[in-house]
Amino acid sequence: MDFISLAELSALLQVFIVDLVLAGDNAIVVAMAAAGLPSHQRVRVMVVGIALATILRIVFAFLTVYLLQIIGLVLVGGLLLLWVSWKLWRELGEQANRGPAPENNDEIVHTSSLESLASAPKTTRQAMIQIVIADVSMSLDNVLAVAGIARDHVWVLVVGLALSIAFMGLAAVYIARLLARYHWIGYVGLVIIFYVAVKMMYDGTLQIMAVMT
Repeated sequence: MDFISLAELSALLQVFIVDLVLAGDNAIVVAMAAAGLPSHQRVRVMVVGIALATILRIVFAFLTVYLLQIIGLVLVGGLLLLWVSWKLWRELGEQANRGPAPENNDEIVHTSSLESLASAPKTTRQAMIQIVIADVSMSLDNVLAVAGIARDHVWVLVVGLALSIAFMGLAAVYIARLLARYHWIGYVGLVIIFYVAVKMMYDGTLQIMAVMT
């Protein structure tokens, strides 16, 4: 049966595993970007934001050969992620000033909780922009790894990314609920995002210096 070859199956499994491993920090930043919204808007915003980021990620995967030739791209991605970190830090402070969410707010149940979340300055558009920028910026290593594995199998690239994004979306929904309930978790995630941003800027600077010398 030639419906799927062993090489294609192997490539699909590799893409899926690599995406899941590298998507952990993406799930955190997606959840943090959506945490400042009313809970009835979070899932929709995360789905749309992740979908837009996925489309860009697939496009970047097809253009990976050209992206590798752009000197300073990693540095720019790190700077964009640093901006996202600053925005999230401000939002965490504003959420802390409003006080913790009620203990029974796992689902959409408490009207006063929804009103306090809705009073946040963040809009759905702002949250989507943060999700797209952060996810794309943090996906450079993901894109390069996946494109390297599936370079001879285009459908494997698309299917592998789609499956891993679905799992990342589920993880982000769960993390967003925890963030709405326990604000201190947000600071842990912020440290991770800030670390990734600094590392990308450092690696990007080294790349530029290597070309200039």
